[in-house]
Amino acid sequence: MFFPYFYDPTILIILPAFILAIYAQVKVKNTFNKYSKIRSNRGLTGAEVAREILNNNGLSNINIKKISGQNMGDHYDPKNKVLNLSQDVYNKNSLASIGVAAHEAGHAIQDARNYKPLSVRNNIVPVANIGSRWGLPLAIFGFFFQSKTMILLGMVIFLGAVVFHLVTLPVEFNASNRAIRALKRGGYLTNQELKGANKVLKAAAFTYVAATLVAMANLFRIILLFGMGGDD
Repeated sequence: MFFPYFYDPTILIILPAFILAIYAQVKVKNTFNKYSKIRSNRGLTGAEVAREILNNNGLSNINIKKISGQNMGDHYDPKNKVLNLSQDVYNKNSLASIGVAAHEAGHAIQDARNYKPLSVRNNIVPVANIGSRWGLPLAIFGFFFQSKTMILLGMVIFLGAVVFHLVTLPVEFNASNRAIRALKRGGYLTNQELKGANKVLKAAAFTYVAATLVAMANLFRIILLFGMGGDD
């Protein structure tokens, strides 16, 4: 079936997932802001809590580095064995800061324990980057030029990005579970405070769920484009 070059009827497929992704971003930002205003009773900063969690797990070799930016840029670097925490998370003793810092420490523990999903995710990062950047555009170009070969190639490339998102889900959920257990076991937060930190981590996890749904919606979109594409 032929469609005008300027019209892609499959665009409607991703709208619900895209709206959900926007909602997830707003939710995590609002939740973080809310609990960043509530200080913990013990008064330890995010960096101090992360340091203790790492030490308690035999990871005193992991460095903790303060990076520029207010928040949301926190991450664990498995290659250099460094926990990178944004200024707010590093310096402040809020429930949000402590929850995020503990979560990133959870990733470091995963790395040290050879948590398989983390290893898989780290190994497919290059493929995922290529897939997320070129897969969908290649498929859309194939649709415009009525080339099933281009659409199929785009589908195969984009599949790497979808796999990355799927593997990311257990990695993030597991890191959050490790964080909450460590915070509870170490007595860094009271039971009531743990609820606040957990809400921050759940909101952050929701963004990964939304991103996965967007990726899967786009994969389904490519599949439909393949059916609509013409013969080569």
